[in-house]
Amino acid sequence: MQNLDSLNVSGKRVLVRVDYNVPMSGSVIQDDTRITASLPTLNILLEKGASLVLMSHLGRPKGGPDPKYSLKPIVDTLSKALGKPVQFIGSLPGSDETLAAVQALKPGEVALLENVRFEAGEEKNDPALVDKLARLGDAFVLDAFGSAHRAHASVSGVAAKLPHAAGMLLQTEVDALDKLINNPAHPYVVIIGGAKVSDKIKVIENLLPKVDKLLIGGGMAYTFIKARGGMIGDSIHEDDQLDLAKRLLSEYAGKIMLPTDVIAADAFDKDANTKVVQSNEIPDDWQGLDAGPETVKAYTAALQGAKTVFWNGPLGVFEFEKFAGGTNAIAKAVGDLGSGTYSVVGGGDSVSAINKSGQASKVSHVSTGGGASLELLEGQALPGVVAMQ
Repeated sequence: MQNLDSLNVSGKRVLVRVDYNVPMSGSVIQDDTRITASLPTLNILLEKGASLVLMSHLGRPKGGPDPKYSLKPIVDTLSKALGKPVQFIGSLPGSDETLAAVQALKPGEVALLENVRFEAGEEKNDPALVDKLARLGDAFVLDAFGSAHRAHASVSGVAAKLPHAAGMLLQTEVDALDKLINNPAHPYVVIIGGAKVSDKIKVIENLLPKVDKLLIGGGMAYTFIKARGGMIGDSIHEDDQLDLAKRLLSEYAGKIMLPTDVIAADAFDKDANTKVVQSNEIPDDWQGLDAGPETVKAYTAALQGAKTVFWNGPLGVFEFEKFAGGTNAIAKAVGDLGSGTYSVVGGGDSVSAINKSGQASKVSHVSTGGGASLELLEGQALPGVVAMQ
């Protein structure tokens, strides 16, 4: 990919596609990881004498302005992080009002546009919107790895209209994940969690030939356990994935590890009654909501000595404190592996767990991209990455 060194930005206005799609509670930012991750690119461009026009999406608005998804609450956090004021431009990104506002920027100044998904043509990569967005800068930098798998106007569309380069975050993410696919050091252990096999089956199939151990957790584990003849009670599972699970268990019997015990609950509720049971003996009307102590011990042991580790997805219903123990234990286990292991954590709940556990600084790379990370690990070409080549 073309990097920032390929752009002459002194005295120029640079349109930067960032990823500020951060978790919010009302107007309060819950995790600013994606904001702070953009700082290296922004600081380099500012040091080179550019003015910056920052463009991002937030949430899934219905192709029109919605105060619930406004990027305005981002401004204070971003200003403090950058150490300089950030101007917020509240008009539609493709409007003449926005163009006039950014044209008034001086070198060293920064403006944040309103949610680009308020433009109906964003997700359609509408040529008319691409032209309007391209007016906003003299050059374009893509640093939104979390959106790089989308062929949207603000991601790959604008790149075709302006001199362009990959930002530091995008380059770092692609390099980090590439190490998981091409020539990873062994032993190589992958932990995959989350609710559904169908969401991550392509990643599982692409990585299984490369890994030494695949530790499966979360809701998807119960599809595999049922495929093996286990009794899973009311646990979440996908009957249409049972044949696939049987095939993978047969082909990779020596690599796949499943929970041996789980914390079962009599309801999907943070205050439900719980008990530890064998994973293949969950009673009727009960459901597995977290990995049990035997499973945590076995998975922690399987990680020891690993030279490469990738973790995506929680091992239980992480949002309920009573069922976060397995996920938190894996976060600690991955962090404790130390500098001798190349470790990558990706996925919203996994990132949140590693951050809350205080182990994030011990991990080689914490990915800011959920869907983008998975699609890259599936072996897909990402439109945003292709556009930077």
